[in-house]
Amino acid sequence: MSTAALPDSAAARANVEPFVHRTPLLTSRSLDAETGLEVRLKAEMLQRTGAYKIRGALNKLSLLSDEERARGVVCSSAGNHAQGVALAAQMLGIRAVVCMAANATPSKVAATRGYGAEVVQHGEIWDEADEKARELVEREGLVYVHPFDDLELIAGQGTLGLEILEDWPEVEVVVVPIGGGGLISGVAAAVKRARPEVRVVGVESSDGPAMKASLDAGELVTLERCDTIIDGLRVKTVGRNTFELVRRFVDEVVTVPDAVIFANVLWTMSRLKLVVEGAAAAPVAALRSGALPLPPGTKVALVLSGGNLDLSRLDGLHWN
Repeated sequence: MSTAALPDSAAARANVEPFVHRTPLLTSRSLDAETGLEVRLKAEMLQRTGAYKIRGALNKLSLLSDEERARGVVCSSAGNHAQGVALAAQMLGIRAVVCMAANATPSKVAATRGYGAEVVQHGEIWDEADEKARELVEREGLVYVHPFDDLELIAGQGTLGLEILEDWPEVEVVVVPIGGGGLISGVAAAVKRARPEVRVVGVESSDGPAMKASLDAGELVTLERCDTIIDGLRVKTVGRNTFELVRRFVDEVVTVPDAVIFANVLWTMSRLKLVVEGAAAAPVAALRSGALPLPPGTKVALVLSGGNLDLSRLDGLHWN
């Protein structure tokens, strides 16, 4: 990937900042005491639509031509990208169609419709919903907005990384969840280009580690099975752009089982009083489970990517 093809998060800020919240970096005495680290939490669950996805959608849609805006857009999503695209399209006066899996979180489906998008439900996982979205591109001429493998969208997500560097110049490690890779690609590229010495670590579910499998193989691979039930992490194949950006800018990818991640959703709610969805709890789980050992006193920023939690999925889970 050439330098010219890298996501430009600095340029994306002009399209993103007027519309989004500057989410805080929260401190946690509980996490500091338990881990021996200095931890801060990038609280994107306080973002508009309850997740970081609005950043990338705004940048992508802002850069469409007049002809493309007139055609309208279509995307596929487990939920947060859906809401981000729907709200961005509403702000910019663009028609939006969103394809979601049949088992998508009902609250996310309702919120997407509430932002004015047309929702089409199809399949059981993102990959199957994505097939339907691509059919609509051919049938209706809609502009496809990929949920993670688009450089303009990735650049928008990377604005989050720039905020972390500005709000905490002393940060040494940034920990980011990985689904398809759009968030970590944007954050890692933005952080490393500004501060190469800052370490960037990704966290996946060990029940569906598509990025780590690709990194281990040295090429893009598709998982035969993706058993994770965490919708923000449930992808069989990561993006070609995101794979290359992660390979170039991310220092390490670790994995944590679904059960441990969900236990940390509960812990975060109980001890930190923050409502986070499964993907957002993955960085917390990596620290607390020992999957990411760091020297005492390390300054670590955890990206809590969203808070659109399906409470029904917490039934039967236990504290850890």
